[in-house]
Amino acid sequence: MAELVREELSALAAIFCGPHEWEVLSRSETDGTVFRIHTKAEGFMDADIPLELVFHLPVNYPSCLPGISVNSERLTRAQCVTVKEKLLEQAESLMSEPMVHELVLWIQQNLRHILNQPETGSGNEKCTFSTSTTMDDGLWITLLHLDHMRAKTKYVKTVEKWASDLRLTGRLMFMGKIILILLQGDRNNLKEYLILQKTSKVDVDSSGKKCKEKMISVLFETKVQTEHKRFLAFEVKEYSALDELQKEFETAGLKKLFSEFVLALREQTCLSRTNTQR
Repeated sequence: MAELVREELSALAAIFCGPHEWEVLSRSETDGTVFRIHTKAEGFMDADIPLELVFHLPVNYPSCLPGISVNSERLTRAQCVTVKEKLLEQAESLMSEPMVHELVLWIQQNLRHILNQPETGSGNEKCTFSTSTTMDDGLWITLLHLDHMRAKTKYVKTVEKWASDLRLTGRLMFMGKIILILLQGDRNNLKEYLILQKTSKVDVDSSGKKCKEKMISVLFETKVQTEHKRFLAFEVKEYSALDELQKEFETAGLKKLFSEFVLALREQTCLSRTNTQR
């Protein structure tokens, strides 16, 4: 992690030091840092609006924009989308310098003006996360690996809902103990999906208590190429044999992806099973 980012995170932790104001959700040398800030901003009639802001700082931040998720029980989904888009617009003017605190201050000062805009008033569904972005052009594809699902039925429904809300297509694939999620869509929506996946209590632990997903890995991410199939929907599929799974990847124009990552996972699973039996 760059020293500049370390200093920014340390400063943010000192600034948002109240109960539940600040929480680091994940930190990785490859995926960057994800953290959550709870704050308030003045809305209609001078009433305070609680905001949950989740920021994802990629490894090359601040040379690139952060991922941003906006949640509030007091705002509609349309309003959350608009707030996020306005934050990203503001972030573009702050590129190359640490910007998170500036963005939080800016939304605290400008939320009321944003909510007064007519286009933010449509829809009455409460906001759980934002759904659109113009941060990156074109379709991207990412392949995720999950170690396990204990509460499978609930987990699958949650993944389907996230994919639908973020307008992502692809596959949730099960073959034996292998669980893969292949997603296609706007790159920033893919990043927001990862934030949700890592920060939501989507599964249960061995005692049955709700827990966050800590054993997810990003195997691959790239811009969709001409040889890649465009998925029209998000589907959940079960495969009884490796060749069935291989055919799915080959049909999607992802033969190399299957060879490099899925076969390696298969070998690891078999090796793990052999060691357990010993």
